[in-house]
Amino acid sequence: MRIVNGCILLLAAISITFAAVSGAYHLDMQQLLALILRQENVPVQEQIVFWQIRVPRILAALLLGAALAGAGTTYQGILRNPLVSPDILGVSAGAGLGACTAILWGLSIVYIQLYAFCGGLMVVAGVWLITRRVTRHDPILTLVLVGIALGTLCGAGISLIKTLADPYTQLPSITFWLLGGLSTVTLRDLCYAAPIILIGSLPLFFLRWRMNLLTLSDDEARSLGLNVTRLRFGLIVCATLITASSVAIAGIIGWVGLVVPHIARLLTGHNHQQLLPMAMCTGAILLLLTDTLARSIGTTEIPLGILTAFVGAPFFLLLLLRGGRQ
Repeated sequence: MRIVNGCILLLAAISITFAAVSGAYHLDMQQLLALILRQENVPVQEQIVFWQIRVPRILAALLLGAALAGAGTTYQGILRNPLVSPDILGVSAGAGLGACTAILWGLSIVYIQLYAFCGGLMVVAGVWLITRRVTRHDPILTLVLVGIALGTLCGAGISLIKTLADPYTQLPSITFWLLGGLSTVTLRDLCYAAPIILIGSLPLFFLRWRMNLLTLSDDEARSLGLNVTRLRFGLIVCATLITASSVAIAGIIGWVGLVVPHIARLLTGHNHQQLLPMAMCTGAILLLLTDTLARSIGTTEIPLGILTAFVGAPFFLLLLLRGGRQ
């Protein structure tokens, strides 16, 4: 396990260095060291590129990658289904509907992010309230089905807004936001999102050993003295806060919360005490490398959601094929 942790830390350092020097404006190692050490002979253009563009994107990729992977691991554990992601309860669809509404009304980027955050929380709150009213069925299955239904409803709302939006100004903005990306993320955005993500992540980190109990049936967990409903609700709230904050500043970035937990399980096993930290580290590295690739492989930056889908969808199919053989 120490070897695996050491390799992850080494890979993280290499990934950060690679992201710092790569892009349309290439920097070599000497220039990078001069920028980090704040030497006086560094050109102003290089300082702007590094400190105002690349550093915020690197920090955002690390933060959001860890957040989405941690939320995905939590959802898969508490819902006892390895094929679910943070989108399963409709948080991304709700955030997308909120953001699209703000864009349609011509609001500023701050309000777009606020509407996205509130939209994601409202949908998950609706999912939980409806699930509480349905008492005759399996609560986990009901939770997932209600989430899918409300997510579909939000998707219909997004399609309606696209129809009503101005095709020359608003529609491109809506489409670009829904594809996800870190090109517009600033340090101010991170200052807003980071505290919420931290508040949501700390309970997950300290309660990760109890997630192992939620992988048992509800009756078995209750026999061990666990308040299943309260714990599941608390973990869902924390994971939803993390996901909504991430989607609010970066748009919808799919597949990270689905794929990364499986990669982490190959490295640590199914014990959430090791699985959750490993998934968060792996998610941070994966999203950082993907974002670096998105802004480096062509003259036009590729939306991050497209690249994560190209990586995640084949991996998802492999999981299905592997499960079918077993």
